[in-house]
Amino acid sequence: MIPYGRQHVDEADTQAVVEVLRSALITQGPVADKFEHAIASYVQANYAVSVCNATAALHLACRALELGAGDILWTSPNTFLASANCALYCGASVDFVDIDPVTYNMCPNALEEKLREAKKNGRLPKIVIPVHFSGASCDMEKIGRLAKQYGFFVIEDASHAIGADYQEKKVGSCLYSDIAVFSFHPVKIITSGEGGMAVTNQRGLYEKIKLLRSHAMTRNQEHMDKPSEGIWYYQQIALGYNYRLTDIQAALGLSQLKKLDFFVNRRRQLAKRYYEKLKNLPIQLPSEQQLASSSWHLYVIQVDNRAHVFDELRKAGIGVHVHYIPVHTQPYYRSMGFKIGDFPNAERYYSKAITLPLFYELSDEQQNFIIEALSKILCD
Repeated sequence: MIPYGRQHVDEADTQAVVEVLRSALITQGPVADKFEHAIASYVQANYAVSVCNATAALHLACRALELGAGDILWTSPNTFLASANCALYCGASVDFVDIDPVTYNMCPNALEEKLREAKKNGRLPKIVIPVHFSGASCDMEKIGRLAKQYGFFVIEDASHAIGADYQEKKVGSCLYSDIAVFSFHPVKIITSGEGGMAVTNQRGLYEKIKLLRSHAMTRNQEHMDKPSEGIWYYQQIALGYNYRLTDIQAALGLSQLKKLDFFVNRRRQLAKRYYEKLKNLPIQLPSEQQLASSSWHLYVIQVDNRAHVFDELRKAGIGVHVHYIPVHTQPYYRSMGFKIGDFPNAERYYSKAITLPLFYELSDEQQNFIIEALSKILCD
């Protein structure tokens, strides 16, 4: 079975991990620091904090921005659960903004319209999380402009988008946002096994996220309410978590980062081949405008009779998938009052979406096989 996604781990990655395993420190340490600095440098952000996964990064970002009871967070319904769940972890409520039917990202016009209504009702969001679905950036310039106009914070869920470009800068530069979050899950562009990163240009947010990552413990005398009793002494000054990334994971992530541009370039080649070979079939393809800027974590097509096409591709040994079931249609969210029909663009997209295999090691021969199989199914 050709999977829809798979990590590429080479001998250099293995050796990087082995070196840490043979060292004195295998939990969070100097390699995690190096990984953070390397990510910050790559995306041209001032600060980066490594964590155990992107869900933790989203949670800490919300906590750093002091999201809490009585606050509202808005995100896209076309995303993984964590983009919405992070609000609930903080005791806040969540709502959604429908997607653009062409980009599959949060629709900036729908966001603007919803903000106008929310202002009238006194229910503006404290935080908006645009999700860079499949690796293609949202319209961050417009979202950033709306953030200034309506006074909300912006967290970019860039879990899919490490290596992507927006306005000639890397996604994660935080030009129009307060914080951006990356994922290093094995099917993402680069991996640390499990892992995540929060990046920001604001030192205050960086310090908060860093503190909360490790139980909100500090040895900084400036933050203590009495003098230190010795080098062993620490104080807990808030409610924090154990969200640290180990040096074992960081070593893999740091080694992978050196190959990131190669990974993204290959994914872009594969996406372009899909576009050229499939554009005359009766399906909707991702926007051509995304070909050179997306990092292409996913390649999603839309087809009529999705169940039939999906099943036939699986029978042919092609491990297609579906991303994503709209969050608001999940039973947990329906129990909050959301219902089918609330966000029709996301629901319509989901009803037709199929994720085709796309990963660094996918060969031209395998991709040709996928294209031929899909063409045959659609033309029969």
